[in-house]
Amino acid sequence: MSNPEQLRYSKEHEWLSDAEDGVATVGITEHAANALGDVVFVQLPDVGGTVSAGETCGELESTKSVSDLYSPVSGEVTEINQDVVDDPALVNSAPFEGGWLFKVKVSEVPDDLLTADEYTAFAAGA
Repeated sequence: MSNPEQLRYSKEHEWLSDAEDGVATVGITEHAANALGDVVFVQLPDVGGTVSAGETCGELESTKSVSDLYSPVSGEVTEINQDVVDDPALVNSAPFEGGWLFKVKVSEVPDDLLTADEYTAFAAGA
């Protein structure tokens, strides 16, 4: 399992891209997607709504369980990935590409996000 170096990671297994014009992309890691199993439903935050770092903002339902989705940052949701809503399996097949979940205009980034190496070590111990 390879975690892209350019991303930052939360201990809840979400990833965050660098912000472009203040907007960052959020998804779940390959580790989380594998642990969930086949994702069959996603509930994402509403566009225009706000999310808070470390707080629940949606959920992912798989054939095994339902898991909360946490936001790694605080801000306003600017876009959701409709492709994932229509085809939740994208979360499993391409968690770092087509399986992204939502975009957020970042207002606050917590200082506890992990680098790729830190997350890899954290996930190995989880």
